[in-house]
Amino acid sequence: MTVRLSRVPSIAVEALRLLVVAFGAGLGFEVAQRLGATRSDPVLGSFDGVWVGVIIGAGLGYSLGGVVARTLVRAIDSGERALDRLSPEQVVAGSFGALLGALLITVVGWPLFLLGRPILVLPVFLLLVLTGAMFGFRVGRARRSAVLTMAGPRTGIAAPPRATASLPRLLDTSVAIDGRLLDVVRAGFVHGRLLICTPVLGELQALADSADDLRRARGRRGLDVLQALEREQGVELEPIGDEAPGVSDVDAKLIRIALDRQAGLLTFDTNLAKVAALAGARVLNMHALALALRPPVVVGDEVDVVLAKPGKEPGQAVGYLDDGTMVVVEAARPRVGQDARVIVTSVLTTANGRMVFARLAGRGDVTGGLVGKDPGKDPGKDPGKDPGDATTAGSDPARPTAHPLHDPVESARARQR
Repeated sequence: MTVRLSRVPSIAVEALRLLVVAFGAGLGFEVAQRLGATRSDPVLGSFDGVWVGVIIGAGLGYSLGGVVARTLVRAIDSGERALDRLSPEQVVAGSFGALLGALLITVVGWPLFLLGRPILVLPVFLLLVLTGAMFGFRVGRARRSAVLTMAGPRTGIAAPPRATASLPRLLDTSVAIDGRLLDVVRAGFVHGRLLICTPVLGELQALADSADDLRRARGRRGLDVLQALEREQGVELEPIGDEAPGVSDVDAKLIRIALDRQAGLLTFDTNLAKVAALAGARVLNMHALALALRPPVVVGDEVDVVLAKPGKEPGQAVGYLDDGTMVVVEAARPRVGQDARVIVTSVLTTANGRMVFARLAGRGDVTGGLVGKDPGKDPGKDPGKDPGDATTAGSDPARPTAHPLHDPVESARARQR
């Protein structure tokens, strides 16, 4: 059985206690001299008043030093555990901020030594330096991106890459013509600086002056969208010149400007987005955003839902998709509480969410009513056989049975039925 000692003094605790003892002895020496004690008059045995002050101060320092030292060690242990939860970038930036804070307090606080004895001023000075270092660490950790960007080139530390959403956005022609960017800005998902270069404005002006009605409408729409963006709150539309005059193609100019300015290229052109990404530019593809926000189902999709409850209208039943979207199924109330395969007929999107309308699969169309049904399983109801026709496929095993949808006569009969 292993016996664990609960209170084992460590070297760090004893070293800190020794410092507190030295401080207490110095404080006792100063107090004894201020009280007028001399070294010629014994007070306690052979010890004079000064030595008595030193002994009392050292004893108090030894008694309090253990408490102070262990408290500091526990604080350091807690700080170490806290550092384990920080990223390396936070630690480096915080250490840099702590160094700057301690240096600033040292420069500002050194005149304190002119106000009194160093043995009394030193603890106050060290306390101020420690406070400045702690404050600098917190500021540096909170502003680690700016600290690493400023100190990175000098220290060899690479600054963390900025998020694409925080970069200024460079607009291309397709974004201006499409116009949905205006709704995205008004929804608050795009903000900050929006850059529009002269070649893009030239393209829009050429489209607006075109003799073709469609091209002219597209160009005017793009210019109207840019004017509306200029009036929007939260974004700053900044026109810039042609910063790549040696490049002839407008798309190539945009890629070059995005790389030189460290800006994100905002586009609806998927091919331009792919080329820009291969060139190393940061791309915000609005088409990819539209695909990511598309409805989970579209008209014509078949999905399986559990009909949970009756609907408000007669015959309706209500189910839910996996993401919580409500599905209203017509003529399905008898199947409440069962799984059902339904076909989406419409999708309604509102400000409060999305609602899907559907019908049971196999109802309401010729395909659902006839395809997939085996006539041989129900001899009394054979849609592919006329009872008055003696030369049907059912009387001749060698003759293949004609599918109702492939035989025009049977299709007409199915429509009549």
